[in-house]
Amino acid sequence: MKVLFVCLGNICRSPTAEGVFRRRLRDAGLQARVEVDSAGTADWHAGKAPDARSCRAAATRGYTLDALRARQVSAEDFQRFDLILAMDHDNLARLEALRPQGSRAEVDLLLRRYGLGCDAVPDPYHGGADGFDEVLDLIEQAADRLLDEVRARL
Repeated sequence: MKVLFVCLGNICRSPTAEGVFRRRLRDAGLQARVEVDSAGTADWHAGKAPDARSCRAAATRGYTLDALRARQVSAEDFQRFDLILAMDHDNLARLEALRPQGSRAEVDLLLRRYGLGCDAVPDPYHGGADGFDEVLDLIEQAADRLLDEVRARL
């Protein structure tokens, strides 16, 4: 199974989701059976590391994001990945606009799919440190539910 997390610039929310889910997979012994990546719908930060605030917040919970590098979603991603999970409605709409006809990927909102009572992972980029902690709280809950889905599919 292959999972792609998507936000706008691929420096805050989606790399956080990638790092958290990679850890969940490793802890479950499934890292060799599931491919995980993240991308952005915009190319502003392509090649850059995640935002330092995301890295710091993640590190306080034992996640490492430093080796990740931002990239933009490509048309090939819709054939390569089984599940593409957007962080908010704007990025979901961008994904649907980019989606080639006949693509095989399921595309959805991360939080909506896993029933967390809201649809959007808020963008912490223009806020304070609390926003990065909130993102982690939401993503950790969603990652647990995603892991359940992955186990069922494997």
